[in-house]
Amino acid sequence: MKNVPDSEAASPRKAYLAGPEAAGQRLDQWLAGVAGPDLSRSRVQALIKAGAVTVAGKVVGEAKHKLAGGEEVVLDVPAPAPAEPEGEDIALDILYEDDQVIVIDKPAGLVVHQGAGNWTGTLVNALIHHCGASLSGIGGVARPGIVHRLDKDTSGVMVAAKTDLAHRELSEAFADHGQEGELERAYLALVWGTPSRKAGIIDAHLGRSTRDRTRQAVVPETRADARHAVTHFEVLETFGAKYPDGPVASLVECRLETGRTHQIRVHMAHIGHPLIGDRDYGGGFRTKSNRLPDDVRRIVDAFPRQALHAGLLAFAHPVSGEVMEFTAPLPADMEALVEALRRL
Repeated sequence: MKNVPDSEAASPRKAYLAGPEAAGQRLDQWLAGVAGPDLSRSRVQALIKAGAVTVAGKVVGEAKHKLAGGEEVVLDVPAPAPAEPEGEDIALDILYEDDQVIVIDKPAGLVVHQGAGNWTGTLVNALIHHCGASLSGIGGVARPGIVHRLDKDTSGVMVAAKTDLAHRELSEAFADHGQEGELERAYLALVWGTPSRKAGIIDAHLGRSTRDRTRQAVVPETRADARHAVTHFEVLETFGAKYPDGPVASLVECRLETGRTHQIRVHMAHIGHPLIGDRDYGGGFRTKSNRLPDDVRRIVDAFPRQALHAGLLAFAHPVSGEVMEFTAPLPADMEALVEALRRL
């Protein structure tokens, strides 16, 4: 085995060449041996599971993967995270606040908590600055107050816990998806085409994609990592109904019966109607805009994110038990997209 020179010595990216002696060895065992004392085998296993290791140019997510010998193995070690996030003066659009909870309208582009490439400028940093020591610490030092999350590029209503009691009660409600209490979540999505029915239910298990471990996919319920996921949808408005093959796009309300990672995005793509702007799950539909008038096409093509907004969140207050409902209107970018589509 010899070290393969990397273009940037200071980079956390490390490349190794597995020699003939590596043939038949488990990836985690071999990599832990060549990476040196700074990376334990358990840490190497976690990095493999996170999709940070490629073998012969392909991401390998199984620690037990057997090497053939002769492959280049590349390890991307994320930069170390600060031990504890610090407060930052980031503006929050606060819908409600008391001594137990804070409800905000999260803008698109704001990451909820720290992670690879996002060590500052997150919602957690903003909450620490705004709430100070009152923020619940049950979520751990990296995620204080966080009981649920929205994707970075999804806007809309979120609640955070300011006390440990609130954190426990809200976490339980989100964990069982409101089946034992009051919890309601409704999203507005702009999708390509229009479903064959005005309203329906998508009941399809989700698991990690085998082609890209950062994404989710519909998987057989018998798969080990399959998680039950149910989305209720209703078409609110269609655009371009006079086109030969029907509406070009639709405004759809999606209500979650479960709350899985990327659930709405994957489910809508699964039934053939991915979200406009979704590069991960709707990339194959990007050329759909070519049939649009130039003024509409420019707006659609320039839309920088998945067109998804958490418009409604209802939950039982962790202390009073009162059912509280909060709504947030479409943000300006989605409103402009709707207005452009209405020209059709």
